[in-house]
Amino acid sequence: MTVSILVVDDEPDVAELFRQCFRREVRQGTYAMHFASSGEQASATLVDGIEPQLIVILSDLNMPGMDGLTLLSEIKRRFPDLPVMMVTAYADDERRHRAAEHGAAKFITKDFEHLKRSYASCRRQQNEPSAYRQTSWRRNHNDAAAAII
Repeated sequence: MTVSILVVDDEPDVAELFRQCFRREVRQGTYAMHFASSGEQASATLVDGIEPQLIVILSDLNMPGMDGLTLLSEIKRRFPDLPVMMVTAYADDERRHRAAEHGAAKFITKDFEHLKRSYASCRRQQNEPSAYRQTSWRRNHNDAAAAII
């Protein structure tokens, strides 16, 4: 069963990183990746509906126009059970606290060294035997939102 992930970030490089990291799962039909370059575009995408079932939104915190907290508040008002994870390059306690107050499921720092290691790990998985991939973090679709971190 394919499920959807929506990534909201105004930086095209971040979207490309997610595309590369999850390309195998996309090809295998595990995930359908959707991208929005602004809070406004994400909001419009949600109004139009996302198929297959959307399981999580990963949103940048700092974006021009509608910022991540405003988008988070709007999403939680319309879809209270949909997990939204905030992703930011600025990991101060105030931002983390505000994201939690608005209903963020997680607050993730854009640690580019971590992202590079994650990307390298994804690349290595492409070369691993299929038994490893079958027993890796992808095995439980019901917990897929938590597993992408």
